[in-house]
Amino acid sequence: MSHRKSHRRRRKREEARKRARGRGCCRWSSGGSSPEMEAPTRAENDEGEGERGDVVAIWLLDAPIEDQNPPAPKRRHGSSVYTLKEMEEATNSFSDDNLLGKGGFGQVYKGTLRSGEIVAIKKMDLPSFKEAEGEREFRVEVDILSRLDHPNLVSLIGYCADGKHRFLVYEYMHKGNLQDHLNGIAEVKMDWPLRLKVALGAARGLAYLHSSSAVGIPIIHRDFKSTNILLNTNYDAKISDFGLAKLMPEGQQSCVTSRVLGTFGYFDPEYTLTGKLTLQSDVYAFGVVMLELLTGRRAVDLTLGPNDQNLVLQVRHILNDKKKLRKMIDPEISRSSYTMESINMFANLASRCVRADSSERPSMVDCIKELQLILHANTKGLSMTMHTFRMI
Repeated sequence: MSHRKSHRRRRKREEARKRARGRGCCRWSSGGSSPEMEAPTRAENDEGEGERGDVVAIWLLDAPIEDQNPPAPKRRHGSSVYTLKEMEEATNSFSDDNLLGKGGFGQVYKGTLRSGEIVAIKKMDLPSFKEAEGEREFRVEVDILSRLDHPNLVSLIGYCADGKHRFLVYEYMHKGNLQDHLNGIAEVKMDWPLRLKVALGAARGLAYLHSSSAVGIPIIHRDFKSTNILLNTNYDAKISDFGLAKLMPEGQQSCVTSRVLGTFGYFDPEYTLTGKLTLQSDVYAFGVVMLELLTGRRAVDLTLGPNDQNLVLQVRHILNDKKKLRKMIDPEISRSSYTMESINMFANLASRCVRADSSERPSMVDCIKELQLILHANTKGLSMTMHTFRMI
């Protein structure tokens, strides 16, 4: 009898802990061997890729989505779990006045938590035909971002998984995304030193993902682009949107995927043709962003003629032509903010990043080193020019 009572007490304590931990909305279980597993489980492979896939979380796959709860990841930032009510309060019931933007899987709202902290809240819409895909992106982003800690990656503050509702809560980036600044949507025009600063910050973020220091194996972002580079009040660049991120199989240099995922205009040609994904796929996308910074043009502009829509195809052949290069420079860049030496160095690096053969592309560590030299060359060149003017 005492054994039965003891067993019942243990069950009640365990149920109480689960309710307290999830605040009525979540029952998390971390990837790996968790004592909270309650049903047969298997690793969720990204698009069924290989035997290993993205082992970023173990989930209860036999239960319907609304009965599942996101895994409690290894948190470096102390990610919080929120309720649907808290998300509604933070956004004033998802008021249009707080709408920051829309994406493939929902809307992003500006929100204010009960603590007074201003955040960005991604409300994920999961239509039936995209439910599994959207759910996978949610799981991957929560698990990966909760493990990462770098000044050039956006911080995940928390999340909510209440029934079928899914929310991601991020630090608020006051200056929006890079593309808005380059395309004139944002008020502030970016001079050349600021563009170099953004490129260097984004390069550092990608290098951190590729370095294995975060989760023990390299991470491929797979959707690096100018809209996923967010800027804070100091214009520090932070990479966002890890829903398509891929963990590189341990000890391998590439992985073959069954579907090519990402954004048109930033696709690595090798990845598109073969399905083989590598760290160099991110390097290619970084090169495209460099071209956007240099020219002020979009990676893909459907308003142009068929032969001019793709930025890489449009400019790649003249990146190392110093005479033609001058005509490519974004006219919004103040002439007094750059030297042609730094422009030429930047264009040369970009041209190597977008080479068709991935083996000819530099690593992100190499990109950081070269961008530091470019920034130094530009600063030194401008100082010498100013000194010459003073002498005159």
